[in-house]
Amino acid sequence: MGSEGETALNGVHKLASPGKATILALGKAFPHQLVMQELLVDGYFKNTKCDDPVLKQKLARLCKTTTVKTRYVVMSEEILKEYPELALEGTPTINQRLKIANKAVTDMAIEASQGCIKNWGRPSSSITHLVYVSSSEARLPGGDLYLAKGLGLSPETSRVTLYFLGCSGGVAGLRVAKDIAENNPGSRVLLATSETTIVGFKPPSIDRPYDLVGAALFGDGAGAIVLGTDPQLGIEKPLFELHTSIQHFLPNTEKTIDGKLTAEGISFKLGRDLPQLIEDNIEGFCDKLMRIVGLNDKDYNKMFWAVHPGGPAILNRMEKRLDLLPEKLVASRRALMDYGNASSNTIVYVLEYMIEESLKQNHNEKKKEHGDEWGLLLAFGPGITFEGILARKLIV
Repeated sequence: MGSEGETALNGVHKLASPGKATILALGKAFPHQLVMQELLVDGYFKNTKCDDPVLKQKLARLCKTTTVKTRYVVMSEEILKEYPELALEGTPTINQRLKIANKAVTDMAIEASQGCIKNWGRPSSSITHLVYVSSSEARLPGGDLYLAKGLGLSPETSRVTLYFLGCSGGVAGLRVAKDIAENNPGSRVLLATSETTIVGFKPPSIDRPYDLVGAALFGDGAGAIVLGTDPQLGIEKPLFELHTSIQHFLPNTEKTIDGKLTAEGISFKLGRDLPQLIEDNIEGFCDKLMRIVGLNDKDYNKMFWAVHPGGPAILNRMEKRLDLLPEKLVASRRALMDYGNASSNTIVYVLEYMIEESLKQNHNEKKKEHGDEWGLLLAFGPGITFEGILARKLIV
């Protein structure tokens, strides 16, 4: 596995509101296999021994439209040599996939969490609760136990596992971690997310067009966040305050993001109407959170936007519907370009880029005119489920 180093946090940290959960540190990790998007098509078709020119052209077009440039993946030529059946159509391989995935997500979660705890500046023994999120494993006991063991956490650490929430998992995990932190004064909660696409890796097929979208868009990795209330001055450096969280599902849309665990791995289908459904419902959802602090639809460009980049179509439609300035989704677009859609992990990468962009703009008066103390953390997953958190930026 390979981490991406520490985030430089040299800005000024505002005081957090008493009793409100704050993000105190971030961390991330990735498998060693880096995929350059311009080399993906030839490699994918070579490894799966497919020579269909129509499918190959379609994947080449998709690779360009996703805006992804690089991604990290667990899958490698070495794995395919050891398990050649993973590239065969109609072969029961769920046991092999889970064997690889279970170890990979644990290793990445441990590395991301270790980096996060290092950035936090306090010992792992201060962690009181663990929230673990993944849509890439299935086992008893779950990845939460193996992560706690790998980090050397106390057996008294309270653990919660969130499985198969897909792209909304990272913000859902923050919602749960926020509730735990605020209802247990003095607690420190570690949220860890870890994902790999190896559970759904399949050879290209004309009968499964969405598999090509997944091949062009999704990536692997892990993320970690430490949360708690009332940060210790001089030791902890709060990054974001999580004010209010809400969740909403759109009735009768459960088939729009449809996933099934089968003998051949996980199979996904995405409805073509997903971007439109998000666009049609995003204003009402955001307004519920914004009006809590007296903001309205005239204030969209006075806020920051940490949006899970499910794909460029979702970001483009949000930007157009809310009339957002291009800069407002820069962090989301950068995360998509550098890591692809890494499912639940991606919100961590977006928040890191948001901090980086904010610190760059500190001395730019033109940028300051728009202000962005308040903002929204958003993600969309199976259901269709909207996850949202009204947050306040504490690092400037």
